[in-house]
Amino acid sequence: MSGGNPFQNLLKEINVNGDTFHYFDIASFPEFRELPYSVRVLLESAVRNCDNFQVLEKDVRGILRWKQTKGTPSSDDELEIPFKPARVILQDFTGVPAVVDFAAMRDAVLKLGGDPDRINPICPSDLVIDHSVQVDFARSEDALAKNQDLEFERNRERFTFLKWGAKAFNNMLIIPPGSGIVHQVNLEYLARVVFQDASKSKDGSMRMLYPDSVVGTDSHTTMINGLGVVGWGVGGIEAEAVMLGQAISMLLPEVIGYKLVGKMSPLVTSTDLVLTITKHLRQIGVVGKFVEFFGPGVSELSIADRATISNMCPEYGATVGYFPVDKNALDYLRQTNRSEERVRVIEAYLKATDQLRDFGNAEQDPVFTQIVELDLASVVTSVSGPKRPHDRVAVSEMQHDFRQCLINKIGFKGFAVPEEELNTEGSFNWTDGKTYSLRHGSVVIAAITSCTNTSNPSVMLGAGMLAKKAVEAGLKVAPYIKTSLSPGSGVVTYYLKESGVIPALEELGFNVVGYGCMTCIGNSGPLDDNVANTIEKNNLVCCGVLSGNRNFEGRIHPNTRANYLASPLLVIAYALAGTVDIDFEKQPLGQRADGSNVFLRDIWPSRQEIQAVEKQHVIPAMFRDVYEKVELGSPAWQGLNAPTGKLYPWDTASTYIKRPPFFEGMTRDLPTIANIVNARALLNLGDSVTTDHISPAGSIARNSPAARFLSDRGLTPRDFNSYGSRRGNDDIMARGTFANIRLVNKLVARAGPRTLHIPSGEEMDVFDCAQRYATDGTPLIALVGKDYGSGSSRDWAAKGPYLLGIKAVIAESYERIHRSNLVGMGIVPLQYLDGQNADSLELTGRELFSIALPANCKPHERITVNTDCGKQFQVIARFDTEVDLEYFRNGGILNYMIRKMID
Repeated sequence: MSGGNPFQNLLKEINVNGDTFHYFDIASFPEFRELPYSVRVLLESAVRNCDNFQVLEKDVRGILRWKQTKGTPSSDDELEIPFKPARVILQDFTGVPAVVDFAAMRDAVLKLGGDPDRINPICPSDLVIDHSVQVDFARSEDALAKNQDLEFERNRERFTFLKWGAKAFNNMLIIPPGSGIVHQVNLEYLARVVFQDASKSKDGSMRMLYPDSVVGTDSHTTMINGLGVVGWGVGGIEAEAVMLGQAISMLLPEVIGYKLVGKMSPLVTSTDLVLTITKHLRQIGVVGKFVEFFGPGVSELSIADRATISNMCPEYGATVGYFPVDKNALDYLRQTNRSEERVRVIEAYLKATDQLRDFGNAEQDPVFTQIVELDLASVVTSVSGPKRPHDRVAVSEMQHDFRQCLINKIGFKGFAVPEEELNTEGSFNWTDGKTYSLRHGSVVIAAITSCTNTSNPSVMLGAGMLAKKAVEAGLKVAPYIKTSLSPGSGVVTYYLKESGVIPALEELGFNVVGYGCMTCIGNSGPLDDNVANTIEKNNLVCCGVLSGNRNFEGRIHPNTRANYLASPLLVIAYALAGTVDIDFEKQPLGQRADGSNVFLRDIWPSRQEIQAVEKQHVIPAMFRDVYEKVELGSPAWQGLNAPTGKLYPWDTASTYIKRPPFFEGMTRDLPTIANIVNARALLNLGDSVTTDHISPAGSIARNSPAARFLSDRGLTPRDFNSYGSRRGNDDIMARGTFANIRLVNKLVARAGPRTLHIPSGEEMDVFDCAQRYATDGTPLIALVGKDYGSGSSRDWAAKGPYLLGIKAVIAESYERIHRSNLVGMGIVPLQYLDGQNADSLELTGRELFSIALPANCKPHERITVNTDCGKQFQVIARFDTEVDLEYFRNGGILNYMIRKMID
């Protein structure tokens, strides 16, 4: 291992506020000015961490040659580079498994003769317990208190475990439950923009400045890109390795320059803009690339607007959607109560290293791989759906589009409703003594929910102002529609109250129900039995409308087959209408007391009206009041008695926290790479299988293997809780893998979490089938189509298949994070050759598969697959880097880290 940094000559001093800081002057490189601002952050990290061991001098030189290797779309040069993020952010969905894995790693290190105290975060880690609140109580004044009390009761064991982790592990900050959603807390409170770090010097005398950068265990970590912080989602497994000081290995990215010009109409919102950008970038194709926004139009966007666009980055497929730091970003730091002294240091550093952007100055524009442009004036009011976030529909075309979806064949834009059933109607009685009817298009869930929009005061205040005007006009929301408001942080509730719109929101049923992931993650809670039964009896295509970022099939609620993403304002509008089958221009929302019609245009606030209220009510004092006590938590949190000690006292009877089996049988020496012989296909899946289809999420169905497991241990359905709450127990999560009700497996006739045990011909639940194969000693693979694993960066989408016994996946293409996670669990990601897939090769999934894995396998090496029916074909080993192979040889990234700790 080499000591010393070869770029030490670039170390310079800067004096700010009478304090002296040091920084690496990356702007002194001749190539620097042509680099995209996002790549400059990668460069600085490589320069600062260069030790010619993990980070080599040639890595720095490679990044400096970005223009030559990635400056044109035609370039196919691939360069592997290391990246050490400044910090890691966890949400408790993946924070619990991370702490569980850390605790289990300590046990494994001790068993192998090492020092368990070495398993501690080296990279700072922020863990936000934005627990998944189920909306059991919606329309009541005390809905917030009731939901939070219920969640604390349900999740006490999980919270206690995390509180132990905060004491047991160094360098870990925990934000207690009830504080807000991870991405908004990151934006408003945790983000440093520029680190001021005294720990880089042993005696603390050298205070280093360097850009804030982050990886997080949720794909929407990209939201922080809106504040000029480079960050993206990784699997929990990869995040844990970063916490242990391991660099991320990545390919030097192409950077698409997305130029914004013009001004938005005063009647459109940031949500409309982001849905437009999402569809546009999906059409261009930016998977695995950086997107960097520039142009004079960026100055028209608030930081909250930018954060909304960055939050949707996973939906348009890029690694980051980056807005460099500019004056607006510095003003946002002041608005959110960051100290003036801190902001001055940030500004001084960014100016000294030429990383402060002026979007109106074209001379600052760097080189991009490709430039695309959007005129903000072209953006119109929009929604996206009914099944994917990038299927944008102009609201003016919504009625026609929905009606067309009803008759289209089954697909992302189709439900195949027979013509004779298009006018089907079902009715039910409600507690108010009235009879209500449901039809195709009826809205039964309307949720202003974290996290895409709830960070944005413009759309949240806009929704409140629209609600106020609606109430003044005498409009109401039907009582059977499950309405809810889940702000991203306490600040949102603060300014909604101060601006006087909360009473109107509550009048329409949009009571604050909690802080955290809710409807968007499938925790919308049960619908009233009368509503659910009417939908099921009449086979209706009813709808959910939500201000979230995901609307994949089966995610929001089993009874909402169509789900639309919309701005908070439109969530209220469609709730008032009671249907998505409406033309707002021609059809009224309702009538005033005098019988006159009320149209949406009559109550829609302009952008200027909203901005005036925002300027008056969103002030630094709010952020100070909310966040100065945030780390203390609620009395319930403070009252938790957590265990002490370096090793966790595992409770073998727990159904929440269990020591995982990932390290069982692990040895000091590397295992030999074994061929996969006579494997069966557990599943044969098509295109766009998302992590929502793979990973356990939402409620635990009463007829599922996970439910049977819990019932056998004496739990009733009331106590099942959600998969998200039980992420620390592999027994539950393995049983919930591929448990999505909309999963389409070609081995069986109908959609659902079922598959075929091929030797017997018996159809059964996926988990039960995997167990039968395991008993027989049969290895498993999965056959899948394009974009396998798109969606959230969930580690359980890789851990689950590993526990089911899947040794390899053969896909047409992979989502970036999921491919990395498969490698991180020791699963082989294989890819068909261009133009080939299971259908073209005439594979049914009923064959026996044998895959010869060379002991000295190389990145992207071609591997031969043989079948028992005589078919033979080649696939590409999607080990993209040598580091991928090193992880795989060790049996996974965490096993690699354990061996490294005991060397």
